[in-house]
Amino acid sequence: MATFELYRRSTIGMCLTETLDEMVLSGTLTPELAIQVLVQFDKSMTEALETQVKSKVSIKGHLHTYRFCDNVWTFILQDAVFKNEERQENVGRVKIVACDSKLLTQ
Repeated sequence: MATFELYRRSTIGMCLTETLDEMVLSGTLTPELAIQVLVQFDKSMTEALETQVKSKVSIKGHLHTYRFCDNVWTFILQDAVFKNEERQENVGRVKIVACDSKLLTQ
């Protein structure tokens, strides 16, 4: 299964990367093992989002910027409103990066 490295830029992905870097610098972990951990993280995040997340959300906002490059869409919204069945959240600015899931099966 192919995966994207998108989730490494999430909060949990960046914390994992920082921790792995510290462990490599202290000699606790080899760089090769740290890379294997990141690859497994990519696979696990993709699988978890595909199989465990069932809720849907709608997003409305003012489109500030959009881009399509290398089969990846990037949207920057201002004054965005996220709604699901239970609640609504207002966000001043949000960046959404989206990839075609069909590319994961190639």
